Amino acid sequence: MKQRTGLTPHLGLRSVVLFGLAYMAPLIVLGTYGIVAESTNGTVPSAYLLALVAMLFTAASYGLMAARYPVAGSAYTYVRKAIDSRVGFLVGWAVLLDYFFLPMVIWLIGAAYLNAQFPSVPTWVWVVGFILTTTVLNILGIKVAAGANFVLMAFQILVIVFFFVLSLRQVVVDGGSLLSTTPFLHEGSSLTTISAGAALAAYAFLGFDAVTTLIEETHEPRKTIPRAILLTALIGGAIFVLLAYATQLVHPGSTFDDSSSAAFEIAKTIGGTLFGAVFLAGLVVAQFASGIAAQAGASRLMYAMGRDGVLPKRVFAYLHQRLETPIFGIALVGVVGLVALTLDVSTSTSFINFGAFTAFTFVNLSVIALYVRERGPVLTRLVFPAIGAVVDIWLLTNLDGIALTLGLIWLGIGVVYLAVLTRVFRTAPPEMTFED
Repeated sequence: MKQRTGLTPHLGLRSVVLFGLAYMAPLIVLGTYGIVAESTNGTVPSAYLLALVAMLFTAASYGLMAARYPVAGSAYTYVRKAIDSRVGFLVGWAVLLDYFFLPMVIWLIGAAYLNAQFPSVPTWVWVVGFILTTTVLNILGIKVAAGANFVLMAFQILVIVFFFVLSLRQVVVDGGSLLSTTPFLHEGSSLTTISAGAALAAYAFLGFDAVTTLIEETHEPRKTIPRAILLTALIGGAIFVLLAYATQLVHPGSTFDDSSSAAFEIAKTIGGTLFGAVFLAGLVVAQFASGIAAQAGASRLMYAMGRDGVLPKRVFAYLHQRLETPIFGIALVGVVGLVALTLDVSTSTSFINFGAFTAFTFVNLSVIALYVRERGPVLTRLVFPAIGAVVDIWLLTNLDGIALTLGLIWLGIGVVYLAVLTRVFRTAPPEMTFED
């Protein structure tokens, strides 16, 4: 039987947006709340607002490039087509830090909260449970994964609404004001601390870009994907800012018994033990849904790179004939997820962001490269992407030293691999061509 060489369209706008939101996991703002609060000295909403503004410029660039090149591969494909195939490979290699290891971080956060509630159960049990379940769902196919995401997102949104309302009620009961600028700015905060928090908060936005990996599985991708990108960023960003604001009102400052599970303690404070249990269930569901989406996105990126031949083709470009899924890439992401057992949430999150910000920067530069060659609207093809690139570089430099060091080491390994692949940069990396 002839091997499949392309993915089959199954998804519409709603499914793609839900995929992006599930990838972002709106409840993640609470999953990492304590860590961001410590970084910003208690101005979490400002960090998410800054990250949202930055991401909207980059989201616009992703939308333009997705409409121009409607094939799987996301930033890897866009940079390869618009700038240079070698640079595209290195961006794809860097973004593997995001796509390849992000599911690991998601499973780690979910396991941390479950371990806080059930300390007698080893963390590795939860991590392995997440990995096995999401891997099976993704191997069964994108339609199965999308269906599961719809149900899980509905429950997640319900928990978010309850948390928001209970937080505001608690503020009123405590005699506080529902309208305050303190969560955004106070004497102990500064642009430096907010920027550092935004560099971590931007992790929550990873998902608007991930929808581009489903472009070959989406109906009318040139129209659907750009709309889905902006809708995902806007909806997710609005939820992040509002939820962070309500949480900062009910728990001012940045002092917690355990910053990695701070929101769980806040949930018990505003809603008692019962809501604490419901919140924990919602957070686990959010992590589970996000893990499904992240693993699917990572496997599609590796599929695109394998199909081009820059990763071993027999492994990464293989699609199961009946299920139509890149099963080896999916399985590999699950195996890598076991690294979560050796990392903490803060380090792993900033580590992931190195690849994300690198990709974001170069997608913006890709739009500028198209403008230089072809001209077009100055605002959307030059000004907006330039602003996006500057902000992304700014956020990248605000990552901690460990993340930057590990990221540069990973990029260095990619340079060596590219040198071997291209005979010391004398030839272009292999590429698969497509009919329009």
